[in-house]
Amino acid sequence: MASIFTKIISGEIPSYKIAEDDDNYAFLDINPNAKGHTLCVPKKEVDKILDLDEESYTKLMAFSRKVGIAIQKAVPCKRVGMSVIGLEVPHVHVHLIPLQSMANATFQHKEEFTQKEFEEVARAIRSNL
Repeated sequence: MASIFTKIISGEIPSYKIAEDDDNYAFLDINPNAKGHTLCVPKKEVDKILDLDEESYTKLMAFSRKVGIAIQKAVPCKRVGMSVIGLEVPHVHVHLIPLQSMANATFQHKEEFTQKEFEEVARAIRSNL
C-alpha cells in the first residue's frame, strides 16, 4: 500500500509543493512545528533513511540542503533545523524546521495556518530556490 507521501508525490493528495527534481519532492508540513516547516522525501518509497542506497541518500541530503537554504532566506529564523525521525509515516522524510528556540524542534508545539498563509510561505520559499 502506498504511503501518504507517495500519494502526495503522485498528486492523489494535494500539497503545498516547494520543490521537485527527478528523485525527490519537498512540501510544507500541514501540521507544522513552525511557519515554513517543510518535508523533503525521496520519490522512491523506502521506510528508513539508512535503508536508502548511498546515491539516493546523498541526493536527498543535497536536495534538502538546497530547500533549507531557500527556507532560511524566506522565513525569519535563528536557523533551519534538520531532523529525521520517521516513526509517523513509513516513508523516509527529512524535516526542515525554521527555529526560534528548541521548542520548535520538539514536535510538541504545533502551529496553525490558513490556506492563504501556507500558500504565501510556499511561494516565498520557492522564490528563493
